[in-house]
Amino acid sequence: MDRNHVVLVDENDQPIGQMNKLAAHEQGLLHRAFSIFIFNSRGELLLQQRAFDKYHGGGLWTNTCCSHPQYGEDLLESAQERLSFEMGVFCELTFSFAFIYHAKVENNLIEYEYDHVFTGYLDTDPILNPKEAAAFRWSPVAEVLADISVHPEQYTYWFKEALPQVINQIKQRSI
Repeated sequence: MDRNHVVLVDENDQPIGQMNKLAAHEQGLLHRAFSIFIFNSRGELLLQQRAFDKYHGGGLWTNTCCSHPQYGEDLLESAQERLSFEMGVFCELTFSFAFIYHAKVENNLIEYEYDHVFTGYLDTDPILNPKEAAAFRWSPVAEVLADISVHPEQYTYWFKEALPQVINQIKQRSI
C-alpha cells in the first residue's frame, strides 16, 4: 500500500487535508499517526528496530509498529494492515488513548503527530518485513525503561513519550 501521504489534522484530530509524508515532516505540520504496542502472556513488550535506511529513526528501537493512516481510512483497519505488513502478525487491537507530540528529529525533520495508540496481545514471534524492521526483541517493560534511561538516543522520540502512558493505561485496566 502506498503510504507516501499523511492526513493533516487540527488539534481536535479533525482532517484538514493531506500532504506528502516527507513534506509534512519537513514543514512540521500536525498529522495523524498510530502506534501499536504488542505484549505477550509473560508481560513482555515486542520492540521493533527500525530498518536502517528509514528517512528518520533508522536503526532506532521503537514500539511494535507505527505508521500513518491514509485519508478516509479507518484507523483500526489501517493499524491492523500495517502490523501485518511490517511484522507479519495479526492480533486483536484495542484503542488505548491519543496524544500529540512535537519533536525535532534527525535530517532536519519535525515529528508533529496526533498519535492514536493501540495495544494487543500475542504469543508468537513476528516475521519481519526487512524494508521496515531490522530486528525485534521481546523485553520486560522494566528492562526497556531502564535501558531508555541509560541509552535514550537508541529509541524513537514517540516511543519514549507513549510508553509511560501505555503502562499507566494497563495498570488502570488491572485495577
